[in-house]
Amino acid sequence: MGIELRLKKKLEGFTLDLELSDSAGRIGILGSSGAGKSLTLKMIAGIERPDEGRIVLNDRVLFDSEKRTDIKPQKRNTGYLFQNYALFPTMNVAENIGASLGRKDREERRRRVSDIIDKFKLNGLEERLPSELSGGQQQRVALARIMVYEPEAILLDEPFSALDDHLRDHMQEELISIFKDYPGTVIMVSHSRDEIYRFSESLIIMDRGQLESHGETKRIFEAPGTRAAAVLTGCKNISDVRVIDSHTLEALDWGVTLRIKKPFPPDITCIGYRAHLFEPVWGEREENCIPFQLSSVSALPFERKYYIKAKKTISWFAERSLWPLLENKGNPSYLRLREEDILYLRE
Repeated sequence: MGIELRLKKKLEGFTLDLELSDSAGRIGILGSSGAGKSLTLKMIAGIERPDEGRIVLNDRVLFDSEKRTDIKPQKRNTGYLFQNYALFPTMNVAENIGASLGRKDREERRRRVSDIIDKFKLNGLEERLPSELSGGQQQRVALARIMVYEPEAILLDEPFSALDDHLRDHMQEELISIFKDYPGTVIMVSHSRDEIYRFSESLIIMDRGQLESHGETKRIFEAPGTRAAAVLTGCKNISDVRVIDSHTLEALDWGVTLRIKKPFPPDITCIGYRAHLFEPVWGEREENCIPFQLSSVSALPFERKYYIKAKKTISWFAERSLWPLLENKGNPSYLRLREEDILYLRE
């Protein structure tokens, strides 16, 4: 069970080349704009055709260029949620939901539409047109229209991009709850690392059509493996390195030599360090410390962002719990890197 992808498609500027298999129930695809995320979803749905490759969903071959298999989109049993939700503007909520049931018996249609309206908490909105709904309500109707016909896979293309921040957080929680008992595969595309982290069990990171990283979401955030994956998972500080020996390396962009107790991978070309993990040090310099030479500071409601002078500016984000200490002792003398928090990366 799950999905297998082997996709190649030549695009302007680069070639999308993706090969993987995944059996997780909730899969996230993370990447910057133009990385090929939405195109990958469209190829799974059959809206776009790969130049070559193979797509298998739950052991059912949807596309195989060698065997000339190409199942039509309406026969793939996948539900695709477009960014603009694509509701029929002249149909009310109940009609929009029922439209996906095709020629089902009238009583069967009525029952299933009624059940899904209850599940998605759309009661009282049955007669409203899409233009009379909020953004969150429109999204729930679009999802209900997909879920009512019980597809094998649901494909979500930036599902929260049209919502404001407050509604986005609420809908993310609602979506996780909705899919808790869904037996199929859900694949969500996003450029937001926070959305992906909250939603997905498994993570695919793409950069210019290439697979940068793939595996358990939490594991990839802890050890992204490549520079591009580290940036996409939110790492603000990355430095090229010169490896001195198996326990010593020089962070060229930060002007510091780091001594590491555990041997690190021999093929690394750079390291990363997340902005909120630095430890402030006052007084004498300790091991693996960067001098605190303040360039600027940005005060936000729940954190302060300090920017430290180096060959490449270093970001330190101090959470609110540290503020009393900073106000009492002033700016630290150094920022210390904890060995267990260093990200060892390749290009």
